[in-house]
Amino acid sequence: MKASYIEDFQKWKQEFFFSAPVQVRFSETDMFGHVNNTVPIAYFEFARIEFMKSMGLMQRWLEAGNELFPVVADMQVDFVQQVFFDEKLEVYVKVARVGTSSADIHYWTVNEKKETCFTGRGVIVQISKQTGKGHPWSKEEIDMLRTTHLVAVKE
Repeated sequence: MKASYIEDFQKWKQEFFFSAPVQVRFSETDMFGHVNNTVPIAYFEFARIEFMKSMGLMQRWLEAGNELFPVVADMQVDFVQQVFFDEKLEVYVKVARVGTSSADIHYWTVNEKKETCFTGRGVIVQISKQTGKGHPWSKEEIDMLRTTHLVAVKE
């Protein structure tokens, strides 16, 4: 892998434990039958939301009266191989780094043969609805985000 955020690909992929399945829909393909280059970002979003729900963070953000919410500050996709209509994919998600109000999230997408299709990374920031600025994670949230890598992917 040549992605700048991956130093050792074998070690990097062993640090994932959460994944969400997706199946390529016809509407996500181009005239050549492969996934349009904008679609992996939607796959990453779906998997990230499922990941945040599994930790309990998404439910907090969606509570009535909650004044905090996550925004995507940046997103990067690295394309490794083409993906086609009706393929079944597994999108893995992990927290690579936790900042004061941000988290660097990494993604690894594989097909049914466990071949890497896409990798990616992006920063989410917890924002205050009142100020429109980053709002620090609580100690509990930091602990949740930092312990998400305790179980490695089984090959």
